[in-house]
Amino acid sequence: MGNAKSSAVSKEILADLKLNTRFSENELSQWYENFQKQCPSGRITPGEFEKIYDRFFPDSDPTTYAKHVFRSFDANDDGSLDFREYIIALHMTSGGKTEKKLEWAFSLFDVDKNGYITKSEVSEICHAIFKMIPKEEQEKLPADENTPEKRADKLWSVFNKKDNERLAEGEFIQGVMENEDALHLIQYQPSQ
Repeated sequence: MGNAKSSAVSKEILADLKLNTRFSENELSQWYENFQKQCPSGRITPGEFEKIYDRFFPDSDPTTYAKHVFRSFDANDDGSLDFREYIIALHMTSGGKTEKKLEWAFSLFDVDKNGYITKSEVSEICHAIFKMIPKEEQEKLPADENTPEKRADKLWSVFNKKDNERLAEGEFIQGVMENEDALHLIQYQPSQ
């Protein structure tokens, strides 16, 4: 049987995460210790993941967005995140290389996981993003993005697609990289 709960992250996972994230070995070891304390089972459930987002966004409702983020990082679709999936999620949502971050953003917007994004999926994610924006910040948004519908319309227009067309990953990445507005529209950065 063996001991399933090791107090140290395996060398293979550590090497993989050092290669694929911006975190140092020391940081990864600290993250792992915290992860083991918070999640003794070695897995994060969707509910636990939502609580993490609640702490980061106390003045809004990040629940729907957290569900979408969780879905996009549950690589093996088992309904939970292991330590590796969790660290990759942290890395992708808090930095990382732009193209890799956009690959993740595509998977976030690809709600049905069919390899394409539709305008209705863009709308669904924009609604989730909007719930995280505190009311006082919503009031300061430009008129053409001050509702989830307007934000979705503005983002979809970047890609020059009709409402019933769909968007492939390469088109999404290229469209966002070529348009600063699009990069801002696919995320929410709380004002400090």
